[in-house]
Amino acid sequence: MKLLLLIIYFAVLIGIGLYCRKHATDVNGFVLGGRSVGPWLTAFAYGTSYFSAVVFVGYAGQFGWRYGIAATWAGIGNAIIGSLLAWVVLGRRTRIMTQHLDSATMPQFFGQRFGSKPLKIGASVIIFIFLIPYTASLYNGLSRLFGMAFNIDYSVCIILMAVLTAIYVIAGGYMATAINDFIQGIIMLFGIVTVIVAVLNSKGGFEAALNGLAAVTDDTVAAEPGIFASFFGPDPINLLFVVILTSLGTWGLPQMVQKFYAIKNEESIKKGTIISTVFALVVSGGCYFLGGFGRLFSDQIDVAANGYDSIIPTMLSGLSPFLISLVVILVLSASMSTLSSLVMASSSTLTIDFLKELVWKDLDEKKQVFTMRVLVVVFIIISSVLALIQYKSSVTFIAQLMGVSWGALAGSFLAPFMYALYAKWVTKASCWVSFLFSSVLMIANIFLRPSFPEIMQSPINCGAIAMLAGLVIVPVVSLFTPKPDKGLVDNSFACYEEKTEVAKKVALGK
Repeated sequence: MKLLLLIIYFAVLIGIGLYCRKHATDVNGFVLGGRSVGPWLTAFAYGTSYFSAVVFVGYAGQFGWRYGIAATWAGIGNAIIGSLLAWVVLGRRTRIMTQHLDSATMPQFFGQRFGSKPLKIGASVIIFIFLIPYTASLYNGLSRLFGMAFNIDYSVCIILMAVLTAIYVIAGGYMATAINDFIQGIIMLFGIVTVIVAVLNSKGGFEAALNGLAAVTDDTVAAEPGIFASFFGPDPINLLFVVILTSLGTWGLPQMVQKFYAIKNEESIKKGTIISTVFALVVSGGCYFLGGFGRLFSDQIDVAANGYDSIIPTMLSGLSPFLISLVVILVLSASMSTLSSLVMASSSTLTIDFLKELVWKDLDEKKQVFTMRVLVVVFIIISSVLALIQYKSSVTFIAQLMGVSWGALAGSFLAPFMYALYAKWVTKASCWVSFLFSSVLMIANIFLRPSFPEIMQSPINCGAIAMLAGLVIVPVVSLFTPKPDKGLVDNSFACYEEKTEVAKKVALGK
């Protein structure tokens, strides 16, 4: 039964990839789906790129164990800040200005918006450096689940996931990933609700499980009982940093923001905002809520020996074979959708913003699409090898680098990108300072962590601080650096003033 479900699932993914080949004949089609992607596909593509096995197995287990039921705040933050506000603040303006500037990637946007090839290349280098380890981290968490369900070696899981993702991304480009993301999103929605109900029922239902959690004590965290069932948990300050990193981070991640480039029209943005928010509330809120009950299984879990990644698989190990199969497909769906989004962002950025700019300036449309397809394979191979190295050896450097990827990328790009959509006064120098500050800070956090202040020794806290610092750095540096060229800026912002006719049901008019 388990194997049959997987075979059907894989066949559907590959079939969609082959069906979408007609949409991937040029750069605009391969990277953005022709900028004609509707609200449901875009919202689900956004959500499934957001939540992967890292969230379901890693973060939900780790933060649920640390903060108890209060970890659900991370899911609520993901829905309100990471989805709702991201769509409201960035959605329309990103779609309008990126089309006006004819930019298909985030580095290309910076290059066109500020008239700077070095800025474009610098952004592409940061993406290349930090997206690869982030991509490798997606394989984490799958090993224990596949081992529990099928007794399959982790190496086989990595290769299988890599090959299948490569096939449908190479064949159908962005449109194939968007349609597959929609299917994977439905699996995630249905799967997480079903699993939560099953796990809580195994502990006597919600009320009994909550009472059981209230009775749990841990002298290393807090002496009094009830702390893991409380509203803000044992450590609200560090929980706040988790909420900031995992929620605000989406505003500056290239593979997330790029979803707004491709959306079809105004109506799609309005619908997509609602759909995306509800999706995040169910999936992310559900994951962290489930993780919050992890300590009820402490008699079966040895965190010191097996790590936080063992918590969620242990919680699920007592479920029926059908539910375990559903969980495996759920986590595989979450990981493959994020993997496809990341390799698309990496390959398009390296081709359009780096190779075409510095190496092969005469690359035509067909050659660019071919190069991107080749690079999809290259990136998937590199990330797979990194994941295998980490699994087969005791190398910790890779794991550390994975942990800082999100903070470095979002810290570098969030403030410059958001301000550039709204403000004419943003300077090139402020973008460079933001890029360098966050990249250097997060790399230093790997090698010099003991030298950091205690609150910044955690990569999560450090990443959150990098994002917030960028929001201050960009306006302050812009005050003291040469002003941008007025003609260039006016041209960029002219798109917002273009007139468009709409039906009276949309606007009453005079």
